[in-house]
Amino acid sequence: MGDSATVIDRIDVHGYDLTYAHGDYVMSSGRVVNVLPSTIVRIRTRGGLEGFGETCPLGRTYLPGFAEGARAALREMAPALIGVDATNLAAVTERMDGTLRGHEYAKSALDVACWDILGRATGTSVATLLGGVLQPTLPLYVAVPLGPPGEMATFVERERAGGVHHFQLKLGSAPEEDLERVAAVHAVTGPEDALIGDANGAWRRQEAIIAARLLDGLDRLRLEQPCPTLEECIAVRRLTTLPMVLDEVITDLPTLARAAAADAMDHVNLKVGRVGGFTKARLMRDAAVALGLTLTIEDSWGGDVVTAAVAHLASGVPSGSLFAASYMNDWTLEHLAGYQPRSRDGLGPVPTGPGLGLDVDTDRLGPPLFSV
Repeated sequence: MGDSATVIDRIDVHGYDLTYAHGDYVMSSGRVVNVLPSTIVRIRTRGGLEGFGETCPLGRTYLPGFAEGARAALREMAPALIGVDATNLAAVTERMDGTLRGHEYAKSALDVACWDILGRATGTSVATLLGGVLQPTLPLYVAVPLGPPGEMATFVERERAGGVHHFQLKLGSAPEEDLERVAAVHAVTGPEDALIGDANGAWRRQEAIIAARLLDGLDRLRLEQPCPTLEECIAVRRLTTLPMVLDEVITDLPTLARAAAADAMDHVNLKVGRVGGFTKARLMRDAAVALGLTLTIEDSWGGDVVTAAVAHLASGVPSGSLFAASYMNDWTLEHLAGYQPRSRDGLGPVPTGPGLGLDVDTDRLGPPLFSV
């Protein structure tokens, strides 16, 4: 593909651990994480440019993916990208999809790194390349681990004092117990706060209907992913006035289109890694906005590189369509890019430098797990 300065010459894959900043991160169905292995991709070109991407699955039972799975998929795909122009995103996508079916969470790290190179090569931020910046600072949300009602309320009070006003409450146990959790948090928040009750697909249809009826009287509350399947979520939606958020079942543009056609939701959580990176996430972001849906822009987990990626994608969402973004480097203790971008008072600044706008400390990466 020529001798372009942007042709991929080397790919290094690094691993590091991310520690949750608040002890144990507890979700429904007994899922608990405190330290997660994350994977950094560093792509270098013949002309000396480099770009970074990150993938960090949230354990082994949240989505179909896990850390070693990402690394195995990267071993398969990375050799196929050597000699490809990193700034030709269509060619990068075609080569990845032609090498390995699925495994979007691994493809995401490669895709994001190539967008980073495109931005560095042109002196342009990824946010601008994705269509432009509508919000230079973003409202942020914080997830509240599943626990006793009093502990969840105390967690929210602490984060609220720091300027956060969007909260995702982890639910998914007995509906009556979850009502107590939501009521405790509701009591310590006000009209300026927004709450989401997220079961992470733990309820089956009957439990979810009971939960929705119990929670229906609480204002400022949205119900997220009550059941594991789209069909069950639709059945629940038809029996509640709570706005419905879908997350785990929205995996690509076709599932978004099918869910929208079924009037399955009002709000979508769009995870950059789950859908394969910027190239596919941008299509879904803009389609969701055109369909009148509200968006949360985030990823499953990650550090500074994931946070920067989320910021660039979220910045192009109109303010009336963006619920919040997640700056996951606030949720974790390890930082590879100087804890940038760094939130303040519940808001996240969008990086303005070329590419992702990050200065990754390559010394902190340590030796690669493998290179091609």
